[in-house]
Amino acid sequence: MTMIKRIGLAGAASLVAGSAFAHTGVGAVHGFTAGFSHPLFGLDHLTAMVAVGLWAGLVGGKARFAYPAAFVATMVAAGLWGMSGGTLPGVEIGIGVSVVALGLAIAFNIAPPVAIGTAVCALFAIFHGYAHGAELPENAGALSYAAGFVLATAALHGLGLVLATQIAGRAPRLARFAGGAMAVAGIAFLAG
Repeated sequence: MTMIKRIGLAGAASLVAGSAFAHTGVGAVHGFTAGFSHPLFGLDHLTAMVAVGLWAGLVGGKARFAYPAAFVATMVAAGLWGMSGGTLPGVEIGIGVSVVALGLAIAFNIAPPVAIGTAVCALFAIFHGYAHGAELPENAGALSYAAGFVLATAALHGLGLVLATQIAGRAPRLARFAGGAMAVAGIAFLAG
């Protein structure tokens, strides 16, 4: 199967995603492995993390570094806030909206000034980071759990950057389709 067919299949699979599956509390949840798997097995988080990298790669230039770096740094701060017992209303809505907005930015080839795109990524990272931190089980080992979800997030951003590199020149319409599929998945997350 070619890379383009795989990406198309992954985009189509995201259309049947259910709501917010990345959340902890099922089975033993502790340490680095649990933190690393948290964004990998939650379709809402997974889609958003890949979308940040894909959008950054498609915009190019300084955005390739700035968007993922802003997302990770803000996610860590919001995760600490969530771990400390802070409150943030509308977290699930914010996560769903982030997937819709990032998908639309990709689908419509939106390339804002780097500062604006960076701010958008940082804003959405607040919701994702807070969710990671607030849902951390008491026995999870906060430092190793956080290291796991930070590394997984960075890896997913990297995957998005690689996908952008692979499809931007060869199949730009596929990138737009992937963005559209991400937006539809975000709507599904919001519909719950």
